Amino acid sequence: MNRSVVLATVLAAGAAAGSLACSSAFAQGVENESGFYLGGGVGQFNLKLDDINQTDEAIERLDDSDTSWKAFVGWRMNPYFSLEAAYVDFGRPSDRFETSGSGGDFSAKISGFEPSAIGTLPLGPVELFGKVGYLFYDVDASVDLDNGPGFDSSSSEQDFTYGGGVGMTLFERLHARLEYQRIDSSKINDADAFWFSGAWRF
Repeated sequence: MNRSVVLATVLAAGAAAGSLACSSAFAQGVENESGFYLGGGVGQFNLKLDDINQTDEAIERLDDSDTSWKAFVGWRMNPYFSLEAAYVDFGRPSDRFETSGSGGDFSAKISGFEPSAIGTLPLGPVELFGKVGYLFYDVDASVDLDNGPGFDSSSSEQDFTYGGGVGMTLFERLHARLEYQRIDSSKINDADAFWFSGAWRF
């Protein structure tokens, strides 16, 4: 299924669930319109690489997904605008490769720090949001050959990120959200993530 269709479906489902849950238990208190929050999330990271530079084009393609996680802190200036900083671990996507006379496994561990700005549209207990950020990350690549020693390489990168999603505040303080995120990179052919996260709003 096309990822844009998946995103639209997730957002629609989240908004529908939020509208059905409009009760006093889910209402957001007036005293919680701004302030500090702390949270974490889990998700799925999808990565596609072509003509991998570290292998002198011996490995032509890496196309895989892995479980990812993140921890973040933020400050809500008001109900419409927030600043957030996150440590993100995208896991270790890996793939099998075959070349002339050899084969093996290639993997890439990606993790880093992401400051971002979030614009929010409150709709009662449900919030729609858009997010832009900048990701400073490390890529630790590893090649394991079937018939010989492998090798490792590391590099540091930085790229623009953007995304959006839907959130809901439960019992005035606990905020849950579904999020789609994309990394806009000239060195990675395709990289995005789907997140489910929760945050406590102090």
